[in-house]
Amino acid sequence: MHHILKTKLQRAFGLTRDLVVHLDEAALGLDLPHLPSNPISGQLWCMVGARESYTRAMEAGSWQGFACSLSTPGVKQAVLAALESTQQRLAALDFAALNEAGLGLAFDLLEHEVQHHGQLIRYIYGNRLTFPASWNKRYTV
Repeated sequence: MHHILKTKLQRAFGLTRDLVVHLDEAALGLDLPHLPSNPISGQLWCMVGARESYTRAMEAGSWQGFACSLSTPGVKQAVLAALESTQQRLAALDFAALNEAGLGLAFDLLEHEVQHHGQLIRYIYGNRLTFPASWNKRYTV
C-alpha cells in the first residue's frame, strides 16, 4: 500500500506540473470573474505550501505547522521550480518507514492536491483556458 500511495501522490504532483507548464504566465494571475476567489497563483501557492508542510510533517511523524517558501507565485518559473523541488523531496521519502500518523498525513496531502485540481478545473473553465493532454486523459475535461 505504501508504494501505491506514493505513486498516486507522484501522479497528482505530475498533473499539477503539467498544468503550470501548459498555462501562460499571465494566466497565473486570473481568478474566477465576479466571484470571491484567489487567483490561480494563490491556488498554486497553497499547493506548494501544503506539499512542503505535509512532507515535513510526514518526516517528523506529526504536524509541524504550515509554511510556504514560494514568494513569487505569479512567476511561472518560480512555481515550476517549487513544484519540482517538492516532488523530488517526496520522491526521496521512504514511505515504508512512515508510521501510521505519517501515512495519514500522506493521504491528507493527496486529498489536498486533488481538491485543488477540482478547483483549478473550475478556474480553467471560468477563464476559458485549455487543459494539457494529461488532464484531458485523467479528468476527461
